[in-house]
Amino acid sequence: MHESSSKLYYSIKEVSELTKLKPYVLRYWESEFPSLKPSKNKAGNRTYKQNDISVILNIKKLLYDKKFTIKGAIEELKNASHEHSRVREVEERDKSVLHEVRNELNSILNELNRH
Repeated sequence: MHESSSKLYYSIKEVSELTKLKPYVLRYWESEFPSLKPSKNKAGNRTYKQNDISVILNIKKLLYDKKFTIKGAIEELKNASHEHSRVREVEERDKSVLHEVRNELNSILNELNRH
């Protein structure tokens, strides 16, 4: 998928070839998985973004490799999404703390330089 990562949008045919899944499977998964919602262009054709392809590959791994049921895969994706959000919150909090520490150290350094 290296040469394709420069594209912004992919047709269902392209995604089918990239993921080795039939278009009807992609359309069915779209109806089952809330996290898979490709946009449609003015002509009504699905336009997939790189994130959609990542979701599809994740679903494929859960269903085909890890043998999840569709319901189980939906739950797993939901849990992973929540976990990702929690990690992001912790990272933001850590950045904020580091920013405060840096500011405090700069203040101390400025104070020391004055003397």
